Amino acid sequence: MNTVELIRKKRDGKALDEKEIDFIISSYTKNKIPDYQFSAFLMAAFLKGMNKEETSALTEAMLYSGLVIDLKSIPGSKIDKHSTGGVGDKTSLILAPVAAAAGINVPMISGRGLGHTGGTLDKLESIPGFRTDLNLSEYKTVIKKCGAVLIGQTKDIAPADKLIYSLRDVTATVESIPLITASIMSKKLAEGIDGLVLDVKTGSGAFMKKQKDSELLATSLIETAKSFDKKVIAFITDMNQPLGNYIGNWLEVFESIKVLRGEVKGDLLNLSTALSGAMIYLGGKATSIKEGIEISNELIKNGKAFEKFVEIVKYQGGDIKAIENPEKYPKAKYVESVYSNEEGYLAGMDNYAIGVAALELGAGRKTKEDKIDPKAGIILNIKIGDYIKKGEVIAEIHSSSKAGISSAKEKLINILEFDSNPVKKSKLIKKVIE
Repeated sequence: MNTVELIRKKRDGKALDEKEIDFIISSYTKNKIPDYQFSAFLMAAFLKGMNKEETSALTEAMLYSGLVIDLKSIPGSKIDKHSTGGVGDKTSLILAPVAAAAGINVPMISGRGLGHTGGTLDKLESIPGFRTDLNLSEYKTVIKKCGAVLIGQTKDIAPADKLIYSLRDVTATVESIPLITASIMSKKLAEGIDGLVLDVKTGSGAFMKKQKDSELLATSLIETAKSFDKKVIAFITDMNQPLGNYIGNWLEVFESIKVLRGEVKGDLLNLSTALSGAMIYLGGKATSIKEGIEISNELIKNGKAFEKFVEIVKYQGGDIKAIENPEKYPKAKYVESVYSNEEGYLAGMDNYAIGVAALELGAGRKTKEDKIDPKAGIILNIKIGDYIKKGEVIAEIHSSSKAGISSAKEKLINILEFDSNPVKKSKLIKKVIE
């Protein structure tokens, strides 16, 4: 096959077949195609699109560029969840132990923070000693022992995705639905799962700002999962405000602990149990999502979900004292309050700006070399629809550096929209696609 001819074919809007896609992916992975040619292919695919057969073939080529984990020796269903990312999105820390406590195996390979969104690995690594770098033997051992494991992508899992993603990031081809689909599904299918629950975010704090784009991505992910005979359910969920109230790595672990201990109600609990309920349903431990949600709430109520979280932390090398006594975790050097300078009903906020403010405080990375401050972040006390008085404390800022505090404060004050009339609360789950 000729690489230039394949680029030309895609550039002209023609579909590539399975062998052609496999050739171009395997050749690039083996360093037989230079970056400039593969960049041209990515841009052609971005501009001309790829049909569902091409997307499935692309996923398969990326999946089999590395190791596909075999979990057949572990009895029971293997179900995972994937979120497209958002501000304060910490559901993995809650739903993994809930689903595992219900008898579902959760083999979760997660990522780090990307731009304004937090990463599950960074949150878990704020727990002293917690290891996200388990090898595949350790990965299987932890699942066998406690039913859930949360690690990062190893060099053996979908290596094509690592190479391609870094190139997409610098060639303005990130936002392509077929390329996003193949990236997500190649990693998830490599875990050895039987089914997948998808949380596709929409709104100002999401990568997909418009609901119609989120639904297109969800549909693409579902079609691809089904082409590999995997069970799948997708939720389209709101990301026009942070999920929960805590933003930042340890702060989000702390809020997750509070949810698992039954101390916190609201949007974070509701979404986490909806997603874990769907996982329990897909895993055959419930006859419906509704029953799965009821099981999830009961496991939180009776303390078994929190016990399971402690177990996961223990088996992955984490200090369980930090989980059992999270109030004793060291505080950030600077903790400052932010006050409202307006009065009225909160009509909206720029959730992207909130994510950037947390990043500036040290909760995320501006460059690959940046070190994360696990104690940095924001506790946001308000939700859309709340009535706020002038001078009321709307947020608490945590940072070990004075540098980003004034900028973060200014952002939080200026990104709020007020209305004198009552405002309808945001709908958390916009749509469920089965």
